[in-house]
Amino acid sequence: MATTPLLPDSRTEPDGSAVIRVLSYNIRSMYDDTAALARVITACAPDLVLVQEAPRFFRWRKKLARLASASGLVTLSGGATAAGPAILCSLRTTVERTEDVLLPLTPGLHRRGFATAVVRFGGARLGVLSCHLSLQKDERYAQGGMLLDRLAGMGVEHAVAGGDLNERPAGRTFRRLAGEGLTDCRAAAPWGGEYTSTPADPHQRIDALFTTKGVEVLGCGVPHGQPGVTGTDLRAATDHLPVLAALRIPAA
Repeated sequence: MATTPLLPDSRTEPDGSAVIRVLSYNIRSMYDDTAALARVITACAPDLVLVQEAPRFFRWRKKLARLASASGLVTLSGGATAAGPAILCSLRTTVERTEDVLLPLTPGLHRRGFATAVVRFGGARLGVLSCHLSLQKDERYAQGGMLLDRLAGMGVEHAVAGGDLNERPAGRTFRRLAGEGLTDCRAAAPWGGEYTSTPADPHQRIDALFTTKGVEVLGCGVPHGQPGVTGTDLRAATDHLPVLAALRIPAA
């Protein structure tokens, strides 16, 4: 039986560029098996985790910190202060700044937001954005434009953005992101599995990672069959499958 090759390990190159692993994961407010969730994250060995549906209510900071600790990471930004998106990072990450952004509220719909940061790995400087876009198509399209504007205003040459788009690749917002200067990592370098929803019946790709120009995508997909990642844990951890990418970031 064919096996999925391993993605490159994280490393800093002699020229100051960096190879990093980025994971995007909707964790459904940690309502499911948090031990399985931590095992999946740990096995992916990410430098950055773009979280959606982080805990937002009672003791939410402690819950997110416990997940980070169990996964060998630390909390970087987001959570309730970004209406759900969050960013976790490894100790390899040098943090320059963070900002949690609340998006305009549409009456009758959930509040949405972005968790953002600017970080460094060796000589590479990177903007980071985690999002969870609206279920309502017009609001979602507007939020896609806000995402593009936010990346453009971060003052960085290279960035990665990702999350739960609540839309498939043929959708208007997904196409807007992929068509206005961003690279859909999965389309650029397919690796692992394609579909992110649902773990019990994967049939659609609604979670994605995007990069700005100049970032090399070495592979991106659902980490099926990777060491330490089991189907049992993927099904028990949450109601989405994670997206893992290996990226090469040029030196600043």
